[in-house]
Amino acid sequence: MISNLRQLKDRAIAKILTRFPWLVYRWAKRSTFVTFNDTPWAPLKNEIKESRLALITTGGVRLKIQPVFDMLDPDGDPTFREIPSDASTQDLTITHNYYDHTDADRDINIVFPIERVQELKTTGDIGDVNYRHFSFMGHIRGRHMDTLINHSAPRVAHSLKDDAVDMVILVPA
Repeated sequence: MISNLRQLKDRAIAKILTRFPWLVYRWAKRSTFVTFNDTPWAPLKNEIKESRLALITTGGVRLKIQPVFDMLDPDGDPTFREIPSDASTQDLTITHNYYDHTDADRDINIVFPIERVQELKTTGDIGDVNYRHFSFMGHIRGRHMDTLINHSAPRVAHSLKDDAVDMVILVPA
């Protein structure tokens, strides 16, 4: 019962913030965010038409058969889900209470544009689509930041490197 009330509250807040963006700006002015002194950057080594592309979303997208992201922990869930490139959009769902994903529930491509990426491959605009993609739940803070920065994100980065991915589209939610 308590988890249902929390979920309803979180979704109501997300809908309110969507309708009144000035509230988001007000919240952001009073919030502290993680900052970095360096920016990792790797120049593209191949032409885009010869490159392998992968997706990363922070929209809480997952296969329906995968475990849900932990929405009960107020500090979020620093884990990720691996999503196969050949997964049907009907097999995907969103577990995330901190943004209004009404439209994304109707078309998952809004936060995980897998069909658009497949079209880029079909038209020859990119060389290949990686066989797997990754999804995080945005809204990670507090005690989970260390796990995200030092464990989860590096694991995904190593996986992408092992897969010889040339470029990644990061889709925030």
